[in-house]
Amino acid sequence: MSKKSASNIGNQSKAKLGEQIRNIADRLKQENEVQIKATSRILGAAAQISENHDRLINEVVDMVQEDLNKQSQTYQKDIHTVDILKQDFKTLREAKDYFKLKATSWESLAKKLNDSSSKKLVSETKSQSYQFFESNGMEKFEHDGKISEGLTVHLEEDVAKIFPNAQAVNEALRFLIRVTNKSS
Repeated sequence: MSKKSASNIGNQSKAKLGEQIRNIADRLKQENEVQIKATSRILGAAAQISENHDRLINEVVDMVQEDLNKQSQTYQKDIHTVDILKQDFKTLREAKDYFKLKATSWESLAKKLNDSSSKKLVSETKSQSYQFFESNGMEKFEHDGKISEGLTVHLEEDVAKIFPNAQAVNEALRFLIRVTNKSS
């Protein structure tokens, strides 16, 4: 082989090697652009998730605040003072007739009303007893002497610690329903 053909072969293999390197560099550049686009999309999605999360948290805070305000208003309605009674009724007799209570003064009427509303509040918060029946494959439960059909759900121990009765579970589920309905 002559020197020319040996140098020609060397030049051709250098050219092939250079072309391979350029092809690899082009592929790396394309992959880098794809990775940049993917990262950009991921960051955009993360920003959207964060924005939705903040909005959802704000909605939940608003709903909890509304619930607390309603509960506070309910308790405020149950508190009776002499001044409030005098504003609502012209005479003691009118107030006694309205509430169907016997009292000798505005103070005694307010005391009786507050005592009865606190008893009512205690009786509403007492744990309620339920008895379950199963007939014809359909579960029924008795509550305050009334039998009605219902769904029995068995709570796991960690959940039962947080939700001690059916009322607590139902309130939590209703709250969840409101949250999901507002965010939809």
